[in-house]
Amino acid sequence: MPRLIGVDIPNDKRTVIALTYLFGVGNTTAARICEALNLDPDRRAKELSDEELASLAVYLENNMNVEGLLRRTNAQAINRLRDIACYRGLRHRRGLPVRGQRTRTNARSRKGPKKTVAGKKSVKSLK
Repeated sequence: MPRLIGVDIPNDKRTVIALTYLFGVGNTTAARICEALNLDPDRRAKELSDEELASLAVYLENNMNVEGLLRRTNAQAINRLRDIACYRGLRHRRGLPVRGQRTRTNARSRKGPKKTVAGKKSVKSLK
């Protein structure tokens, strides 16, 4: 398995698809990288030579924020929002949707599993 920036990329996938296994590299970016380095996007990742892998690593480190640096940047941005206590920061802190989605229904992936609250007793059961 070829290794780029600390990530094993799959052998049997096309180079364009294998590059998307890096955090911060999507389909369009992977195609642009292949074009910039004159790599054949249809070749398999295992067919890349050591020089091509080295040039890929150098290109990614010099021109893009990927993997650890990008994760760190994202975490710092969220922590900054939390520290200044803006609306978005409060939503992050409380684990609620940040971008204006409704929370009365849905939002389960952000809020977590349901926490059932005991229902009110009816008037008939009190008699």
